[in-house]
Amino acid sequence: MEGLKELLKELILIDSSTVEGANQAVEFCCHWLRERKLEVTIMENNGFKMLICEIGQGDKTIIFNGHVDVVSGKREQFIPVERDGRMYGRGTADMKAGVAAMMCAMAEIRTARLGVKIQLQIVSDEEIGGLNCTGYLVDNGYTGDFVICSEPTQLGIALQAKGTLKLDIELKGKPAHGSRPWEGENAIVKAFEVYNKMIELPFTKQSSEFYPFPSINLAKIKGGEIYNKVPDECVLSFDIRYLPGQKVEDVIRQIESVTDGKVKVIMSGAPVQTSKDDPFIQMLKPVVEKQTGSDAVFFGQHGSADTLFFSAHGIPAIEFGPKGGNWHGDDEYIDLASVLVYKQMLIDFALDFK
Repeated sequence: MEGLKELLKELILIDSSTVEGANQAVEFCCHWLRERKLEVTIMENNGFKMLICEIGQGDKTIIFNGHVDVVSGKREQFIPVERDGRMYGRGTADMKAGVAAMMCAMAEIRTARLGVKIQLQIVSDEEIGGLNCTGYLVDNGYTGDFVICSEPTQLGIALQAKGTLKLDIELKGKPAHGSRPWEGENAIVKAFEVYNKMIELPFTKQSSEFYPFPSINLAKIKGGEIYNKVPDECVLSFDIRYLPGQKVEDVIRQIESVTDGKVKVIMSGAPVQTSKDDPFIQMLKPVVEKQTGSDAVFFGQHGSADTLFFSAHGIPAIEFGPKGGNWHGDDEYIDLASVLVYKQMLIDFALDFK
């Protein structure tokens, strides 16, 4: 435990909420792995660094994927604090503990006669979309047969993740004097009418195995200039998370049907959907159950992760990591015992391919 815990502390001490800091964290990981006689390749794309480290042999490749970039935090959050079996600090849960466990697992089984290749990918831009690192790696052939992203999942297996759709709706009205609003057309009022129609669209009422409904977050609204003028422009910005099985084209079409405004898609990412019957899942399930002493928990994530880049190519990918809480919050923490258990799960899973 001590080696794993010390590695986690060193990672937390690096403020990796900036590009420079995240790159520094990748370089630290590279140095740590090389000190343990592992071969590491560092790559850079658009100023973002990432590393690849591979062990084992065989026809199949398992990807261990983790990110060391974190969201911004207070200065004191980058000082690790251990208390009551937990480690507190920015990035403890999301997801430096998972990365540390993967690194330690790689070091421990470096010389084992594995019947599978294990490729560790450590990236630096997941929190801003992942296009520069994991997206770049996948586009350049760094793929495998099964992917584990070590996001904090309470040792459960996240088979699915909602799709992501970020869009703006640009609405036009007609300006008029604020004292005579009936002579104009208020674009902000139109915006509220559009929003009320959107949350009643057919796609919002659908459900699936792991989700009772999709989500629509009205993230930003921009409109109006001065008090005494009817606003003639308003922009609504949405973060929509749609369900596996739904098509983004259908969602956009439904939204366009309730507005005469211009719908601009800013970004979209397909849902992740890995089958519970996938052979790799069936191998991982008893490993989890052995270490936890209870049935494996399968669920779906509301947010997205770098799994989406692999899933888009038909590669089964899951989020699977240790127990933690309050990620992106003030009291982010990881359960230290679960990190040790998680590391052993990764080792047992890899050794099962013998």
